[in-house]
Amino acid sequence: MTPKLKVGWFSFTCCEDSTIIFTELLNQNYKTWLKKIDFVHARIFRRDDTSDIKPMDIAFVEGAITSSRQEEKLIKIRERAKILIAVGSCAVLGTPSNQRNFFNQRQLDEIQSILEKFKYKEKVLKIAEIVKVDEEIPGCPMDEKKFLAIIEKYLNFKS
Repeated sequence: MTPKLKVGWFSFTCCEDSTIIFTELLNQNYKTWLKKIDFVHARIFRRDDTSDIKPMDIAFVEGAITSSRQEEKLIKIRERAKILIAVGSCAVLGTPSNQRNFFNQRQLDEIQSILEKFKYKEKVLKIAEIVKVDEEIPGCPMDEKKFLAIIEKYLNFKS
């Protein structure tokens, strides 16, 4: 029997619209994927133990990075994933989460207390500014067809 593809789904700063699309795709492909994919990490399955990120074949990462804590977690994910795929506009481009990167000084002064309170970084970063990204799925929400093509590609590679 062919081993299952070990997959993780991670969300950082974003609206999580790609997670919603991912959930819908899970509903549509459940019987097929259940036989071929082991979801080792996904908050939607209540599998979100950040202190114990298990090794995986593919990590799908949605959202931009806004704090040092998120950056550390992303690095840990990259270390444990054979393939890392940035999902959605925030992960791929940083936008729209990074809009504060373009604020003028008055606007920055206005939000400074919030940045300090939540220990946010000075700049919002896209995933590729921190770790190596193997593939990207653009869109807000993600491009479903591209996601399905990537899943199929790696499922076929695994079997």
